[in-house]
Amino acid sequence: MNHNQKKKVLFICRNNSGRSQLAEGILRHLYGDCYQVYSAGSDPRAINPLTLQVLQELGVDTSPLEAKSLEKYQGQEFDLVVSLCGGEDEECPIFLTAARFIHQGFPDPREISVDNQLSPEEKLEGFRQVRDQIRDWIEAQFKPG
Repeated sequence: MNHNQKKKVLFICRNNSGRSQLAEGILRHLYGDCYQVYSAGSDPRAINPLTLQVLQELGVDTSPLEAKSLEKYQGQEFDLVVSLCGGEDEECPIFLTAARFIHQGFPDPREISVDNQLSPEEKLEGFRQVRDQIRDWIEAQFKPG
């Protein structure tokens, strides 16, 4: 499939440090021959090290991942934009130039990483759970054919 026929997918959330990076990395890893995959946030922050760690556990190449602002993609058109924000108290960004927009909420792993009650292993396990939820959803939603 040539580059121009690939569907363009943009994953968005607030900080582009956890969920949208997980989704970008996993979709590119599983079905990158069918999709051009991007992610961005309305308030981008450095990618959480645990995000990178749990992706690497799946064999995902994390080198192309970087925190990006939604502004980088203003004016570009996407076949699908997916917002990944979870809680009702979470402000989810809106992106208007999409052929299709869907919302699929997942818990914010950032909440896990700042919880001082949790041990490092518990934090890592929390990130794995979010990663696996996102992976399962991507496999169901994006599987080619």
